Amino acid sequence: MSGSWKRNSIHQMEELYSDDDVNRLNVIHVSGTKGKGSTCAFINSFLKAHGERTGFPRKVGLYTSPHLKFVQERIQIDSRPISETLFAKYVFEVWHGLSGKISPGPRYLQLLLLISVHAFLREGVDAAIYETHNGGEYDATNVIQKPVVTGVTPIGMDHVEQLGPLIENIAWHKAGIFKHGSPAFSTFQEPAAATVLQQRANEKNVALQFIDVNPTLPRNAMALKPEVQRTNCSLAIMLASTFLKLKSPQDYSILTSQDILQGIEQFSWPGRFHHIVDGNHQWFLDGAHNELSIQKAAQWFVETTLERQGYLVMSNSNDVKFEADVSSTSPPCTRVLIFSHISERDGAALLKGVAETLRRGGLQIQHVILSTYEERQDGAVSMGTAN
Repeated sequence: MSGSWKRNSIHQMEELYSDDDVNRLNVIHVSGTKGKGSTCAFINSFLKAHGERTGFPRKVGLYTSPHLKFVQERIQIDSRPISETLFAKYVFEVWHGLSGKISPGPRYLQLLLLISVHAFLREGVDAAIYETHNGGEYDATNVIQKPVVTGVTPIGMDHVEQLGPLIENIAWHKAGIFKHGSPAFSTFQEPAAATVLQQRANEKNVALQFIDVNPTLPRNAMALKPEVQRTNCSLAIMLASTFLKLKSPQDYSILTSQDILQGIEQFSWPGRFHHIVDGNHQWFLDGAHNELSIQKAAQWFVETTLERQGYLVMSNSNDVKFEADVSSTSPPCTRVLIFSHISERDGAALLKGVAETLRRGGLQIQHVILSTYEERQDGAVSMGTAN
């Protein structure tokens, strides 16, 4: 990614909408390495709960990536992907709006970003939550000049070829969404990353605050069972609260404990720490695709499994400890690992992270299935099409 790509994105946006148009979206902009999507989904859920109670915001737009099955999942309004018909309509409106004015035309992610802005403006959202793709400074979403508030989730070593090679370089990119006049919040970071975030905030004259896990979060909420979701949820609370203080009518500017509890209860983010019970079968689904995230997903599987069997032990420091050997006393259970991987990342390293986490937890896997992303053996694409 480069400055030329960012300039191209800004030029494309300017052909369609003015800065004032985009600013009317009331954007909450989120970057980071891990938990961006979950954090955005929590913000969406909190604003939805507040809106149901007070009437503001009436409509909330959510832009995330990647999608699970259908591309329009990336552009949601009130927690629902826009329809295929509406998506197609807005694709053509954006494309025709740029026709003959821009060369080269927008790339895939640039086009999706433009479609999301177009859709949110046409549908009249009161708030728009934007997740960056994989960077920040040169990310296609960084055409937003005046976000209401910005947030950074935990930063790690991912997309190193584009953003690295060091965590300091990655943090520099992630802090690119900071804008003068917009408050910024971050989870606690590794010291090297935190230093860079603070330096960039100082350069941009941005008030940056690092936040810890909110101590008032409910202990037994299913949405917060993976410990990392408590971090994501805490950042989301701060971002949603700040947004409401700055944009909500004065009488309804507080995100209440009721809003928070309802938001946690109705939280949904399919494919992330996703547990499905189907008769005698249980599915643990997660789209983790870097080493840190995939270890968190495997740890969630171990903790949930052992907790259900009564073998999970919590230490005083809130670190999870496991019984050394549960295989001899646990009920008979066949565990199958289905693993698929497609990206520039090291697939063997990802799979090794899963194996090591399972070993530390004392869980054995009886079968392993390594799958591809091809939906059918003949290579035809069938997902999302009528047969």
